[in-house]
Order: sequence, then structure tokens, then C-alpha cells
Amino acid sequence: MTDSSGLDPEDRKIITLARSARARNGVPEGAAVRDETGRTYVAGTVALESLRLTALQTAVAMAVASGAKSLEAAAVVTDADTVADADRAAVRDLGGPGTPVLLAGPDGLLRATEPAG
Repeated sequence: MTDSSGLDPEDRKIITLARSARARNGVPEGAAVRDETGRTYVAGTVALESLRLTALQTAVAMAVASGAKSLEAAAVVTDADTVADADRAAVRDLGGPGTPVLLAGPDGLLRATEPAG
């Protein structure tokens, strides 16, 4: 595990928001992204019969639908050990390859930071 105490407060904030979305909605993943203006977009997993999106894909879609032009950072709270390629691709499409994707466990502790790359 990585120590989350050294995180930038804004990065800690998106992890907290992602964790809250996961818990509040009872979904497998929660995610949050921060756009170029500092606005945040929070989402959980979408699992409808006709539509399936990960939490991070949903958060990126919400940012795009709200007019975001870029992303500064993204966070996902999950039981998974890595960020899925499709999730990193969604972040990369809006934020570019260097956009950090923070991976945290359900306890909110940072496990890894991966570039959207």
C-alpha cells in the first residue's frame, strides 16, 4: 500500500468522493475526475441491462457532457489491483497520456498511481 497522507489535498478529495459514491450507491467501483478548471465529476458503476460502464468511464462521460476540455487527475476506488485498460483509455482521451489515475482500495488508501498513458 502507498501512504495517502503525502497526497495533494485535491487528489485526496477525489479519492474521498470516489469512495463515497461507491459506498452510497452500493456499486463495485466509485470514481471521480477533476477537470482543467478544478471541477469534479463523481460516478459509480453503471450496470443496466442495455448499458454497462465502469465508474471511471461514467465520470469521464459526465465531465465531457458538462463541457470539460481536459482532465487534471482521476481516481477510482475498487477491489481490483490495477486500473482497467479501458478506464485508462477514457482518461487518456480527455486528459492525455500523462494524466494521473489514482487507484485506491475500499478503505480509501492509495494503492498506486498510474499514468493514463
